[in-house]
Amino acid sequence: MKFTQRVQQLPPYLFVEISRRIAAKRAEGKRVVTFGIGDPDLATPDPVLEELKEASHRRPNHRYPETEGLPEFRQAVAGWYSDRFGVELDPATEVMSLIGAKEGIGHIALGLLEPGDIALQPDPAYPVYNVGTLFSGAEPYWLPLTEEGGWLPDLDAIPDDVARKAQVLWLNYPNNPTGAIAELDYFERAVDFCRKHDIALLHDACYTEVAFDGYRPVSALQVPGAKDVCLEFHSLSKSYNMTGWRIGMAVGNADLVRALFLVKSNLDSGVSQAVQQMGIRAMETSQEEIDERNAHYQARRDKVIEALRGLGITMEPPKASLYVWAPVPEGFTSASFATAVLDDLDMVVTPGTGYGKYGEGYIRLSLTLSDEDLEEGVRRLQSWKVPTPQ
Repeated sequence: MKFTQRVQQLPPYLFVEISRRIAAKRAEGKRVVTFGIGDPDLATPDPVLEELKEASHRRPNHRYPETEGLPEFRQAVAGWYSDRFGVELDPATEVMSLIGAKEGIGHIALGLLEPGDIALQPDPAYPVYNVGTLFSGAEPYWLPLTEEGGWLPDLDAIPDDVARKAQVLWLNYPNNPTGAIAELDYFERAVDFCRKHDIALLHDACYTEVAFDGYRPVSALQVPGAKDVCLEFHSLSKSYNMTGWRIGMAVGNADLVRALFLVKSNLDSGVSQAVQQMGIRAMETSQEEIDERNAHYQARRDKVIEALRGLGITMEPPKASLYVWAPVPEGFTSASFATAVLDDLDMVVTPGTGYGKYGEGYIRLSLTLSDEDLEEGVRRLQSWKVPTPQ
């Protein structure tokens, strides 16, 4: 059988390989502690689960949903954005449901990019931005994220000829994998850049509700006029521990929402209505409950950073996201250090190069493992003597 070039050029999805390595270690009888995948271990709130239980018995929910989402779900999203960010959205034209943000992030390229177009993409970054670009036949133009630059793309460094061919600019703050944040003044510059060059600003905002030390992340849509160019992707996965239920949303520019709707309506049948009703209930969660959850993650963050500092690895504690982005000791590459951790400690960390060329020299540690496993991982790090690099 013949497979398409777009499939053949795809690298293996990062976390599939991590899962394979974990399985191999466990087959050897090892207790593997994994700081790999960012999948919240905390339970979906009980009231949200109760809503699913009730919704599953409602006969209309046993049939096909609508691609754009229930009117009640879209209204709830608009209300949530108004309360949380002060952003007003028309639920009929500026909001649609997603089967988790990942599928919307992947599908939007099919509505906006063609062969010969350019997508402006950060590096390191969540791999799905580039997968969508490759599937559309367009070309990526990489925007390096560096510690010196605050992990923000330098928009002024983009050549004019590249900007003229670019159709989309991807941003993601709070950031995966670096944990970096962007403030409104940066989004103002991004909106101005996209308006000037007639580029769609695509913002992955899935981590705005996971923040520490009193910090409150912003939405790109808070910039006046942002809806002229911006589509923002959000998810209930990280916000309310709902990764397994696959529910998210895309909001913003009505034409961009429409383009995504046209793609999705031909490829999927939308989100289960019962799950959307779960989502409505989740968005009623109090800020106090979210703060309590974040305090749990913050305590984990602090323990991991303390253990890494004991190895001579220093970094600024992230203000948001579910990750610690740490430099590797001198003499190691990202891959060689991750391999040493796996070989010596039966522990998984993600090499920064899994997120792009400019991730070299760093590893990512997720905070979404159980407290028991995290304590065990911290103990192993604290007792480890880092080997001499080969």
